[in-house]
Amino acid sequence: MREYLLTLCIAAAVTYLLTGPVRKFAIAAGAMPEIRDRDVHSEPTPRLGGIAMFGGMCAALLVASQLQAFERVFELNEPKALLSGAALIWLIGVLDDKWGVDALLKLGAQMIAAGVMVLQGLTILWIPVPGVGTVVLTPMQGTLLTVALVVISINAVNFVDGLDGLAAGMVGIASAAFFIYAYRIWFGYGIEAAAPAALFSAVLLGMCVGFLPHNVHPARIFMGDSGSMLLGLVLAAGAISITGQVDPDALKVFAGSEKEAVRSTVPVFIPLVLPLTILAIPMLDLVLAVVRRTWRGQSPFAADRGHLHHRLLEMGHSHMRAVLLMYFWSALVAFGMVAFSVQADNVWLVLVAVGLSAAGLVLLLLPRFAPKTPSWANRLVPPRYRRPGDAGDGTGGDPAPAGGAAVNGANPANAAEAANGVNGAKGAPGSQGHELIPAGISGSTAVGERSRWRRAGH
Repeated sequence: MREYLLTLCIAAAVTYLLTGPVRKFAIAAGAMPEIRDRDVHSEPTPRLGGIAMFGGMCAALLVASQLQAFERVFELNEPKALLSGAALIWLIGVLDDKWGVDALLKLGAQMIAAGVMVLQGLTILWIPVPGVGTVVLTPMQGTLLTVALVVISINAVNFVDGLDGLAAGMVGIASAAFFIYAYRIWFGYGIEAAAPAALFSAVLLGMCVGFLPHNVHPARIFMGDSGSMLLGLVLAAGAISITGQVDPDALKVFAGSEKEAVRSTVPVFIPLVLPLTILAIPMLDLVLAVVRRTWRGQSPFAADRGHLHHRLLEMGHSHMRAVLLMYFWSALVAFGMVAFSVQADNVWLVLVAVGLSAAGLVLLLLPRFAPKTPSWANRLVPPRYRRPGDAGDGTGGDPAPAGGAAVNGANPANAAEAANGVNGAKGAPGSQGHELIPAGISGSTAVGERSRWRRAGH
């Protein structure tokens, strides 16, 4: 376990430290695309965060290759296959973040990257089917299924990268759940072939943990396609590695029966099932968008603000709250699969899953539920992230303090404008100036300027 934690920390530390310089490089290189109508952010934000992620992955694998615990892992072709496929997909992503790449060209690059991994032995050899047993695939079937799963996983992660911190957090949850499963197969059943998958998931979790502090709302940098496609590929590589190396017959010996072995092997596809479940809602959103635009007489490819994350914001959820809801559903699916592999016959797991689902539904239907934060807890939150009126935020719920003081860590110029109004007018309703109102939906998020306040009508 110490070796896995070390590689996780190396990936997280290198990714975190590289993201700052990468952000400056992206700004200097002009990798700051114009804001589109469907974007939820209001300020140009640099991309190319995938450069830092790729650096963190390479550093972690380099350190792992020098550890005796992973000596047998690097005697296999899996790490080489992962690096070669990841380098190709990362390069295409960097080019797309800077200059833009045609969608068909990106799809072709994804298939080539998957093919490169297949040629080096990272492929699906069999599928566990409940009630049937282990189905052995032919080389052609294994290749086609591997390429399809890699492409689906890459695009699933890329598609959900629409809110600050969403993709990195969801992939981090998936990799944490898969690490628990792979580590249990390795040390619980003594099957050493699961070690590469555990290593890949630990490195992937470190990449996400290191990048998230820079990507949470309001994001200072986006991962871009170079990051989202890289995460999707590593996510799929972990599951493909364990299905290609762990023999279900060997697992049956430890599980006690073929039925138990199949039940225990089904969660091998956690990283693949999770992107599919993540993809289900965005794909439904995509279908509804096509129908909606066609019904209005617009092009199906025309941009609008009717997507899922826009709907969540319009319902009253803050940016961070919408992301946390998506985190909740991802964790429910991922860790539910792990629990199923351990205790599939336990009725309490079903009851807990139903209860958590009901709680998630309540949170979704009550977007304006915002309990008052205790003063001791609110003091731990940076001023810029505090809600107006929370205990300990220094505002007491008043719109803006006089004297030009900053509001919750806002820009002093904005606070001065709040006190003096526009063109010397006071900011009271009915005056010639503009009334100051909380920015964002329910006053909980920043829109436009990075402060919590903006002028009405702007």
